[in-house]
Order: sequence, then structure tokens, then C-alpha cells
Amino acid sequence: MTLNLVAILRGVTPQEALAVGQALVDAGINRIEVPMNSPEPLESIAALQAAFGGVAKIGAGTVLQVEQVAQVAATGAKLIVSPNCNPAVIRAAKAAGMESFPGVMTPTEAFAAIEAGADVLKLFPGELVGPVGLRAMKAVLPRDMPLYAVGGVTPENMADWLAAGATGFGIGSSIYKPGDSAQVVAGKAQALVAAWKAAQ
Repeated sequence: MTLNLVAILRGVTPQEALAVGQALVDAGINRIEVPMNSPEPLESIAALQAAFGGVAKIGAGTVLQVEQVAQVAATGAKLIVSPNCNPAVIRAAKAAGMESFPGVMTPTEAFAAIEAGADVLKLFPGELVGPVGLRAMKAVLPRDMPLYAVGGVTPENMADWLAAGATGFGIGSSIYKPGDSAQVVAGKAQALVAAWKAAQ
């Protein structure tokens, strides 16, 4: 069973990154992003890539500029996640051999992202669109286009999102908040993985 969960480590520091990353990988999470507005994000991304790049896809979140794509690519990481649909960022990620997960909220943005080469659409902020809005969007999007809901996803509502057509999820505060110990993250990650499996 494919585990389509991306752990979003917003606010993680390079000093914490490896312990938190280990907790996530041990729980079965195989995609990890460090948002670019975290402290020294490239250091954390490089450390995670060196330690876990063989077993997990590591990348950056909140990537807003083409220049940032090149900075992340230099770490060896393979994933570019954005809160918005910027075709130039999407194309830069693809040109660098990386996966692109741009943020979309409307069909117009979704089709622009697809045209630019996005690998996965990130429905963001998910809680504003909700499963009802997602179901309406899925009716017009290509059937084989993966769509991850991000924002407001919890173990309790995961089944509702999947029933509406979500392919996967980006999980932020439900898996990591700044200051969380690796032990706390491990518990949250295990609960989310269990919820994912139960909802399949």
C-alpha cells in the first residue's frame, strides 16, 4: 500500500531535523518537506537528504521563487512544494529533475499547474475548500492527476477527504509543531499512518 503522506516540518531547526526525520521514517512516512520559511531550511534539508534520501523523498516547502529551486536542488533533495501555482517554479523543478507539488485552490489554478508539468496538485488551504469542494473539482480534473489535501487534515477527517477523491495529504501541525520532541512526533506520525491505513 502506497503511503501518500507528506510531513511538513515548518519551523524545524537543523539541530532537531535528524531526530524528527528518524521518527517519521520509523513510522513509515516517506516524504518530508522543510518549508523555506523555517530556520536555516537548506541546512535541515541537506541533513535530511544525506541521512534519509535513500528511503524517503526529501524536499522544500513554501518555495516561491525559481532561485530557491536551484538552492534546494543543490542539496540533492527531490521535492519542491509551493503554496501557490507559479508555472515558472514548476518548470524549474521539472528541469532540475525534481517533483513539483504546487498549491491550487481553483480549477483555473489546477489546470495552469497541470499545463506547467506539476506532478501532484496540492489543494491549499484544504479546510477552506473542504471535501465538498474537492469532489466538485475532481469531476473536471484528469482522472490520473494526484491531488493532496493540505491544511486542516487530521486522523479524524482523513476518511472524508479520501472519500471525496483526495489521493494523499500534506500534514503540518498534526504531525509537527516547533518544539515537538522526536518522541511526540513519533506518536503523531503513528496515529496518522494508522488512520491512513484504516481509511483505505
